[in-house]
Amino acid sequence: MAPAPSSPRNPLTRLTPDDLRRRTSVKWRQYPPDVLPLWVAELDVPLAPPVAEALRRAIDLGDTGYPHGTAYAEALGGFAARRWGWHGFRVEHTALVPDVMMGAVEVLRLVTDPGDAVVVCSPVYPPFYAFVSHAGRQVIEAPLGPDRRMDPAALDEAFRRARACGPRPAFLLCNPHNPTGVVHRRDELEAVAELAHRHGLRVISDEIHAPLVLPGTHFTPYLTVSGAEDAFALASASKAWNLAGLKAALAVAGPRAVEDLRRMPEEVGHGPSHLGILAHTAAFRAGEEWLDLLLDGLDANRTLLAELLAEHLPTIPYHRPEGTYLAWLDCTGLGIATAPPVDGPGVVSDLAGPAQMFLDRARVALSSGHVFGTGGTGFVRLNFGTSPAILTEAVTRMGRAVDAHRAAPVRPAE
Repeated sequence: MAPAPSSPRNPLTRLTPDDLRRRTSVKWRQYPPDVLPLWVAELDVPLAPPVAEALRRAIDLGDTGYPHGTAYAEALGGFAARRWGWHGFRVEHTALVPDVMMGAVEVLRLVTDPGDAVVVCSPVYPPFYAFVSHAGRQVIEAPLGPDRRMDPAALDEAFRRARACGPRPAFLLCNPHNPTGVVHRRDELEAVAELAHRHGLRVISDEIHAPLVLPGTHFTPYLTVSGAEDAFALASASKAWNLAGLKAALAVAGPRAVEDLRRMPEEVGHGPSHLGILAHTAAFRAGEEWLDLLLDGLDANRTLLAELLAEHLPTIPYHRPEGTYLAWLDCTGLGIATAPPVDGPGVVSDLAGPAQMFLDRARVALSSGHVFGTGGTGFVRLNFGTSPAILTEAVTRMGRAVDAHRAAPVRPAE
C-alpha cells in the first residue's frame, strides 16, 4: 500500500527522515539510525509558527529571565472556552508547575499523606506508577474493562481498598487515556465523581492530551462535571504542540480545592522555564489553526494505520483511538513470548515480547506494553504522530518481521 499523498499544510508531512535524524531529542537518538522510532510521545512536526515566532522574539530580545504574570493561564482559559465550552475557568484558580507529572505529584502532596493510596486505571502511562511510588504513596489498580473504558465496578472496589489503606486517598485520572486513546464521556466522568465522593477520594485529572481529541469525539474537562468541585486538573500544551523540552504546565483547582492549591509551596512555581511559558502561551493563544491541521493529519494517519494493519498484521485487532496520537495494539495473538526479561536483581527490562521482537527483527521501536501495568503484557503502544511514509514503512516492516518470526522463532535464552 502506498502512503497517502503529502499535503503542504499537514504538519506531519513537512519534515523528511533526514530532517528528523538531525534532532537531538530522545525519540531520534535513543536507537541506531536504521530504527524507525514510533515509541516515545514526540511528534514529527516543525514548531507551530506562532510558537516559533514567540521564541524567536524572546531570543532576539534576550528575554530569558524569570517568568511573570498570568498570561499562560489566561491563554488556557480562552482556549478551553473556545474548544470545550468551559466558560467557568478561573485564572486565579491556577498555579504554575514544572510539567504535568511534577504538578500531579505536588498536588498529591497537598491532598494525601505518605503511605496513602492512589488509584490508577491500568494499563496506564508508566510514570503514574513511578512518580506516585517515589512520592511515598502506594498504587492501587482499577483495571480497564474489555472495551478499554473505565469499569465502574473495578473503580468502586479500588476506591474501597484505597480508603482502607489510609485517610486521604486519591484517584489519578488520565483524561484522555494513555495508552488506549479513549476519551472519557461526561457520563463516565460523572460516575467517577459520584464514586469519589462516596468513598472520600480526591481526583486529580491529567489532561495533557486534551487538545488532541480527534474528529468524532468531544473532550469533557473533568472540572466541568457535577461533583468535581474539590478536584484538580493538570494542563499543558506539551503534547499537542510538541513542547516537551520547554517545561511549563498549569495546575487548576475546582472551586472547593482552591484553598488546597494555595498551600502549594512557592518554589514549585520556579520550575517552569520562562521560554516554556512563552511557548505554551503562544500555542494556546494563537496555535489553533496549526492544531486543526495537525488533527486532520492525525485523523488520516489513524485511518491509514487501520488499513496497514489489516494488510500486514491482520491478527492484531485495531480499536481506533478517539484521542492522542497513540495506538494500543494487542499482539497477544502473534505467538510471541511476552514475559519481560530480567536485567538484574529486581530490574525488569523496559522492552519485552512483541516490542523486543519488532525492534530486533523489524528495526521499529515501540513502547512495550508490560510497563503500563496490569493488562499491558503482550501489547505495544505505537506513536502514529509521524509522516504517512514513515508509518507505512514501519508497519510493512512489522508485518515482514512477524512472518519471519513464525518461520524461525527466536527462543528466549534459558
